[in-house]
Amino acid sequence: MKIIQMLPELKEGGVERGVVDINKALIKAGVTSIIMSNGGKLAEQITKDGGEHIKFDLASKNIFSVIWRVWKLKKLLKSINPDIIHVRSRVPAWLVYLANKSLKIKVVSTVHGLNSPNFYSKIMIKADAIITPSNCVKEHIIKHFDTDTNLITVVPRGVDLSAFDPSNLDAEFINEFRQKYKISKDDFVISNIGRITELKDYETFIKATNELKKIKKVKALIVGGVHPRKQKYYQSLKDLISNLGLENEVIFTGSQSKIAEIYSISNVVVSSSKKPESFGRSVAEALALNTPVVASNHGGVKDIIIDAKFGYFFEIGDFKGLCDKILLANELKFDGFKYIKNNFSFKQMFDKTMEIYKKELS
Repeated sequence: MKIIQMLPELKEGGVERGVVDINKALIKAGVTSIIMSNGGKLAEQITKDGGEHIKFDLASKNIFSVIWRVWKLKKLLKSINPDIIHVRSRVPAWLVYLANKSLKIKVVSTVHGLNSPNFYSKIMIKADAIITPSNCVKEHIIKHFDTDTNLITVVPRGVDLSAFDPSNLDAEFINEFRQKYKISKDDFVISNIGRITELKDYETFIKATNELKKIKKVKALIVGGVHPRKQKYYQSLKDLISNLGLENEVIFTGSQSKIAEIYSISNVVVSSSKKPESFGRSVAEALALNTPVVASNHGGVKDIIIDAKFGYFFEIGDFKGLCDKILLANELKFDGFKYIKNNFSFKQMFDKTMEIYKKELS
């Protein structure tokens, strides 16, 4: 079997990390795995794990280059001759749709997010099989795109349990991380994982930190990279931190490779997104490390968090409510690793994905 996964870039984020994980598992299963994207820092990992990365502009929305890219992509697909094309974003989906008209290669589409209900987004349902990471996304594409339910399979994004195992942490990294950011054992640590973007609503997280500061010795970690286009927003967050006098409490760590270790030193992890998350991979990963999560009350996270057992929900923008729920969540004790293993493991995601591939080829 030969599978080609297509996405805009391989920088960072849940989708990109999922592609890397699937690539590694496909190789282990004896499947030929090819990833096509416009590149990024994770591209090296693809080849390191035994897959092939083909650099191709699947990111640009420039309509003037579409004809040339479709022609070039068609030639590439003919030479590669994959059994399945797995598209994971709208630009790749459109290019594949146009290039594949005469080739008629089987197409699997993963609708990773709650795309705007318009003609441009509808391309994601023009596939032989459709994967959604949560019931929230499934309901969205049925409602807005009149999608045939028989084509849809809900496949929750999986957590790599070898990487997010409480018994398999890098103690040296934890000590160095604590020293670097001056985080003591007495600090109350809250973390928010994700790229610096308005949709993550870091303002509410920062304001909640200001409330917590009145009660506890708090350290708030914002863990994620800053795209050049988001520098203005990043500066606005730093200005807010300065205005509130939180320079010693709020820490921007940038992108980190040892995310599990950061979850493990956190008392509570927060997911404060304004926009509903299609799944909430960071939520599942944190729970695997037995760290409670407080999340915005919408989206795919509602498939993961059992309220008052593994965490709590708060209303968007309610920083005082977020503060209260963080304090409540800190009191929770549970076996999150077992829960995630039974319901949201990488193995279940990979097995279900392989079943879809095989069904399309049968």
